[in-house]
Amino acid sequence: MIYLLKKIKNKLFKKNKLTKKEQRHKLVGSAKSWKLKQDFQISFLLNQGLKPSDKLLDIGCGTLRGGIPIIKHLNETHYYGVDVREDVLIEGIKELKHEGLQYKKPKLCSFNNFNELEFDDKFDVIFAFSVLIHLQDSILEDCLFFVSKQLNDSGSFMANVNIGERPTGSWLEFPVMFKSIEFYEQLAQKAGLSVKQLGTIKSLGHNSNDELSNNQIMLEFKRL
Repeated sequence: MIYLLKKIKNKLFKKNKLTKKEQRHKLVGSAKSWKLKQDFQISFLLNQGLKPSDKLLDIGCGTLRGGIPIIKHLNETHYYGVDVREDVLIEGIKELKHEGLQYKKPKLCSFNNFNELEFDDKFDVIFAFSVLIHLQDSILEDCLFFVSKQLNDSGSFMANVNIGERPTGSWLEFPVMFKSIEFYEQLAQKAGLSVKQLGTIKSLGHNSNDELSNNQIMLEFKRL
């Protein structure tokens, strides 16, 4: 009986034990859905026409959960990633080394606020997956002004958002915000950007068991 109980306990432990990737990527979301999130991001960007020659800035790149296949696709030095959590970005650097992609020479840096961020390069694509939903109004405004400054004339900034009226929630130390589409339109215009809805992320290929997440809207911002 004791042997049987130990065997069952060992099986349960193995079943619940996270892999190294799950342990790393749970810092930026669900441990079990990291691959779904990764596959969606690269698939979405490719469908939007991302070319190897494009220069891309990944706002909130985190552990490079989404960044790894993007880095693989882009030419050397064409991926830039920024994140406010330095410890999480360190895990992203470890992931980069694990995947053997240092030769791609992505440029990764941590920052405290958008006002201190500035790049010599202009970007063809700026991407922020599950980032704007965590930004308070003043930070979101700073983000859009930063984007307007860093996009090239024909570039696109794409980001998913929660549209609707719901109480503000939380995830780790970050709020989870719900806004009206009119709110984003007004802030975009203030920053010299246009905005259009590309559809729910479910309609764009993100099909998880989380309907709240599936119903987020992907927005595309462009310079006016």
